[in-house]
Amino acid sequence: MNFQKRVNYLWNKFWYLLWKDNSWKGWIFAVIFLFVFIKFIFLPLLSLITGTSLPLAIVESCSMHHEGNFDEWWEKAGGWYEEKAISKEEFKEFKLKGGFEKGDIFFILGTKPEKLKVGDVIIFEAGRQNPLIHRVVNLDPLQTKGDNWRTNSQQLDEEKNIEKHQLTGKATIVRVPYIGWIKLIGADIWNKALYGRNFRYFPEGLCK
Repeated sequence: MNFQKRVNYLWNKFWYLLWKDNSWKGWIFAVIFLFVFIKFIFLPLLSLITGTSLPLAIVESCSMHHEGNFDEWWEKAGGWYEEKAISKEEFKEFKLKGGFEKGDIFFILGTKPEKLKVGDVIIFEAGRQNPLIHRVVNLDPLQTKGDNWRTNSQQLDEEKNIEKHQLTGKATIVRVPYIGWIKLIGADIWNKALYGRNFRYFPEGLCK
């Protein structure tokens, strides 16, 4: 078998396993291929294009959840923002003014502190297990706060003076609701099975 025929043979076999083989072997091959493609090709390429090490981010907490409609939420949460000179009318002009939910997936773009505005939603390293994704409420120094008035009635210490090197990127309005729960549930099961850790996301469930 010459080189050209060998290449054609391997390609046809690969294509058959990936798309046409419905046996358990075909399914295992497809899952492995998808994992390798996403981790080593798709995500690195996306990072290069977006200018951030984390081009896709899954929301892992309820810190940006809004309870009720905007007016109901503002009645409970608005006092804090008004003390920071952020009016209800100004907040209504913010992107993602209605907050978002645990399990949502965001498309992230790299940015610099000087390009941010009050109301932007950013993701940054805060010395925790996972980055935080909160709303900018002050620019000098750079500060954020979670929108959820129940769980985040006040700022965290880690978000009162965010340095440039901590900034991972800015969330865009491109969001896929709840799909990230697949990863959150998988992480819970994986950590329970391998390390005996307590479930982290199951007990909390959806934001309320």
